[in-house]
Amino acid sequence: MSASSALSPQLSRPSSWRRALLWGALTVLLLVAQTLLVALTLRYEAARGQEKVDQIALEVAARIKQVTDGDLQALQGLLWDDTQGGGQWRQESAQLLRRTRPILRLEVRDAQRQIIRSADSPFVSPVYLQASRQEMEIETQLACAAASRQGSQQFSRSYFIVFAGGEGLEVVDLCVPQLRSGQASGFMVATLALRYVLEEAITQDLAREAEFSFVESDGTRLARAGLTRGAGYYLAERLVDLGGLTLPLKVDSASGQPQLIPNVTTALVLGLSLALFVVVILLARDGRRRAFAEHALAEALAFRHAMENSLVTGLRARDMAGTITYVNPAFCAMVGFEPEALLGQSAPPYWPPEFAPAYQRRHVGRSARWRAGEDARQGHETVFMRRNGERFPVLIFEAPLLDAQGHQTGWMSAVLDVSDQRRVEELSRQQQDRLQATARLATVGEMASLMSHELNQPLAAIASYSAASLNLLTLEADDPQTPDLVRQALSRIAEQAERAGRVIKSVHDFVRRRDQARESIGVDLLFDAVLPLVRLQARKSGTRIEIDLPQPPPRVRCDRTMVEQVLLNLTRNGIQAMEGDAPLAERVLTLRAHPLDANWVALAVLDCGPGISDDVARQLYTPFFTTRQEGMGLGLSLCRTVVEQHGGAMDFIPRGGQARGTEFRFTLPAAPQAGTSPARAPVSEQER
Repeated sequence: MSASSALSPQLSRPSSWRRALLWGALTVLLLVAQTLLVALTLRYEAARGQEKVDQIALEVAARIKQVTDGDLQALQGLLWDDTQGGGQWRQESAQLLRRTRPILRLEVRDAQRQIIRSADSPFVSPVYLQASRQEMEIETQLACAAASRQGSQQFSRSYFIVFAGGEGLEVVDLCVPQLRSGQASGFMVATLALRYVLEEAITQDLAREAEFSFVESDGTRLARAGLTRGAGYYLAERLVDLGGLTLPLKVDSASGQPQLIPNVTTALVLGLSLALFVVVILLARDGRRRAFAEHALAEALAFRHAMENSLVTGLRARDMAGTITYVNPAFCAMVGFEPEALLGQSAPPYWPPEFAPAYQRRHVGRSARWRAGEDARQGHETVFMRRNGERFPVLIFEAPLLDAQGHQTGWMSAVLDVSDQRRVEELSRQQQDRLQATARLATVGEMASLMSHELNQPLAAIASYSAASLNLLTLEADDPQTPDLVRQALSRIAEQAERAGRVIKSVHDFVRRRDQARESIGVDLLFDAVLPLVRLQARKSGTRIEIDLPQPPPRVRCDRTMVEQVLLNLTRNGIQAMEGDAPLAERVLTLRAHPLDANWVALAVLDCGPGISDDVARQLYTPFFTTRQEGMGLGLSLCRTVVEQHGGAMDFIPRGGQARGTEFRFTLPAAPQAGTSPARAPVSEQER
């Protein structure tokens, strides 16, 4: 066992103890906190119960005050009717007693407080059957005396009256004085049952929740109301002031001491506490997994950061408004600015000032296409500016930057500095131009002898017609036909001179042409441009040239000079292949073109030569490989390069059927169908 493996358990054990100690401390704290929470919950429930009883006591005391005030107003109205001398007192008093249950008896008394008239409540038996009214007069007389002195209604002290059957009620008398000139001329006395006052003041809901009672100062119960008995745990007392009489109101709630489990709130707290312990256990497991996940995430982030820093490709992130939010070191090295100078910029300093508005519009257009549902991922070439002001080309590939929910938050760009590539391409283009010029000059050099043969014929004819014209002018000056003969000779001289000029002009245009711009041109015009030079060699070898074009001829988009060079090289190779092996009658060179589809046009040169062997075919496009001693070996290599620069492909195949020879075929991009050249039918060289 190595030293490191032996030490690892010793290193991990203190960490485990520390973790266990922390979790133990957390568990103890949770137990203490939950115990306090349960105790506080119980205390809170008790406080809520007591507060509820206090509120009920306050509400019932106020309602008792309302009941007695209502009774007082009714008595004052009845007293007013009696002072008017109306004979309807008994009727009015009977109605009042039926409406107001707490009033057991009404009495009208004179100034000496003697009873004049009286009426009893229909709900109970007459009050003073068991005991005479005179026996109960003490409290009433005291209340009326106080009312006379103070000039306002007064309540007497409560006293108990007995009904038939042994039942009884605690009652009070309310004495209302009738004042005239500040002196009491009579009194209205109402006897009220305290029990009925309580029952009138409480509702059915309140009666089910608590027991209500009037008590004396020593706790003796005077009257009670309520459907249930109080539990004696939640108690509340309120003093009810009735004008000369203060009655203690006691409220005893039916709810007892809050229990631990039956109480909903406490049970909920206990349940939440158990759930909290379960959550703590789950959190411990989740924390362990999270620690592993965070470690893996940190490793992944470090790896990604190292990978981004090691890239030679510039990375740039922008939000939806175009503000830069991220750049990697390769991008900073590319533009020459520090990250602090780029982050947070919507118009970064590496944008050339003359292109900044166009770049802003391009960003807005890209965002609009993405919102419209189009795929905005594309590569485009543009120009950036280094810190020293140098402009350089870059190739940018941009794609939408999405968050974890799939919502776009910006754009991610990969930026490539293509300045070195463009310099290499420019050097390659220049070298290609030099190779093309060399090939054209070599072609013209090889055709010099043919040109001399072609030019000798018109020059000899010119010389002959010139000599004949001079002879006609000196020897037959008097002959009247001489002017016509001289005119014919001069016409022949002009025709031969024009013929020689056409040959020279064709070679001159071919050698001096330098325009590299691509243009839309008909294939028939390309064939016409090379035919004068092809005919020079074709006539020498006895080859017939045929043109096979559809009607109307297809149009292509190409560099005219380069494609003419391809056609000239292929036709010369075909003519030379037929000179030694093909019989004179079979020497036919065909120029053919036909559209492949809407985007491509195929051009072909067909000869009737011996074909190409397998050994030669393997090296046919190798630069400087040739089967002729006077050749340079650049023709076919140059041809394929030109075709591939146009996006096409070049190949050769043996001719099928009874015809022998080789067909060289290449493709060019088709031009838009804007206009066409006049249609031409296939013709042979002998028909021209």
